[in-house]
Amino acid sequence: MNHPWEKIAECLRAELADYGALLNLFDEQQRSLFARDADAVLGLGLAIETQTRTLGERRTQREHSVASFAQRHNRPANSTLRSLLPFVDADARPLIEALMDEVNRLIHRLRRTSRHNHTLLARAVEVQQETLQAMRPNAFTKTYSPAGRVSVASSDHSSTLHVAG
Repeated sequence: MNHPWEKIAECLRAELADYGALLNLFDEQQRSLFARDADAVLGLGLAIETQTRTLGERRTQREHSVASFAQRHNRPANSTLRSLLPFVDADARPLIEALMDEVNRLIHRLRRTSRHNHTLLARAVEVQQETLQAMRPNAFTKTYSPAGRVSVASSDHSSTLHVAG
């Protein structure tokens, strides 16, 4: 690497690839939710958790590169990358800006998809609880927290479902 900004570009590219991988996992999770494939949803939950940790490490690497770049240019270590753009070679600024914009776009897509999947998962759990309550209404107690959240607890410690026959 001949230029200090190249390390930042490399970090942004790696982070971008990891955001794309995480978005792919969320999309796959959504397909599994719609297909009602509980095993796949569970496995994808673990994969999403692992990918999120990896992404956190990538982000930390990028932040260290930006801090190092800032200090090289006598700027505070906590300077934003956007504020450091004037110190990037003029020919490279469009590349860095495009990478930053794409990372931000993927972050927004991930947040939206994550919220949607969370809603789908919450609804699936709610439907399952309603089904179990319909089968054994006396086995469950519904309570409310001070914040207004509903909690359903089993009041029957014996098996609620028995095999017929």
